[in-house]
Amino acid sequence: MSHAALQPIDAVITWVNGTDPAHLARRQQRQMQLGGALHANAINPHRWGSSDELTYCLTSIAHHAPWLRHVWLVTDAQTPDLSAVPAQLRERLAIVDHREIFAGYTHVLPTFNSLSIEAMLWRIPGLAESFLYFNDDVFLTAPLHPQDVFSHDKPVLRGKWVDYSALVNDPARQSDPALFNHFTQINAAQLAEFDPAHMWASAHVVHPLRRPLLEALFARHRAAFEASITHPFRDLRQFQPMALHNMAAIRAGHSVHLQTKDYAHLRSGAVIDFPLDQVRAYLHQATTGQNKFLCINDLPQLEASLPESRAWLARATGR
Repeated sequence: MSHAALQPIDAVITWVNGTDPAHLARRQQRQMQLGGALHANAINPHRWGSSDELTYCLTSIAHHAPWLRHVWLVTDAQTPDLSAVPAQLRERLAIVDHREIFAGYTHVLPTFNSLSIEAMLWRIPGLAESFLYFNDDVFLTAPLHPQDVFSHDKPVLRGKWVDYSALVNDPARQSDPALFNHFTQINAAQLAEFDPAHMWASAHVVHPLRRPLLEALFARHRAAFEASITHPFRDLRQFQPMALHNMAAIRAGHSVHLQTKDYAHLRSGAVIDFPLDQVRAYLHQATTGQNKFLCINDLPQLEASLPESRAWLARATGR
């Protein structure tokens, strides 16, 4: 890509240690307060698991994107062990508590809902106008350059055009946890005035985001944002903030669509649904430089089937 990227660019990572006794107690108390049945995607303990993915994520940034200005780690009254993170990155890293980004809305806390948290990330004090959003289970596996994620100030989007109209017309499928992401992207598409029959589905990768656009979307759809963040656990009435940002950027003609696929996503259950040799080959690609991004949704599950997984991941991230 020939166009220069807008500088500076920050990184934002969301992280939680769900096995922390204090966090676990608050989560269980909140579930009891809500009563009633929650969507299976909302209360899967795997959602809050921590198996050192954060260290791999941060190391991959230090190794493959040392040009990032600042790294903001968004947490919930927790402090991770950063001793294994390269010192030069620790110097540019700050921990941001949920109370900071939910300022003025702290009555909705505590929240255990990534969609609610993502809706407020743009409110980090001092955040650059252009930033990359990482889940802590997404890693850089090859050198990443500014122009890979921003063309001037236009985010470089990864994903595809899809037709989700069949899902909209089949309410029974809303109970399928595997389709939760589809429905929250559909909700985002409708906010952005896209027809579910032709909408942009964002890939599960690092998301290049524009803070001014997110701020403008919050102002334009304040009621929808304020309703969404009231859900302490994932809810089908919510929208995916990253998808809303991306489709709004497309609508404004202010985005670039990557024509090639430079990412890999190893979802939960892959070691059950596919032959292990196939999974092993897929994981091996992360060490060859073929892809810039790798998402592993369930590292403990992967490691249980492929004990060498962490060695592969260490090679890919530079740890």
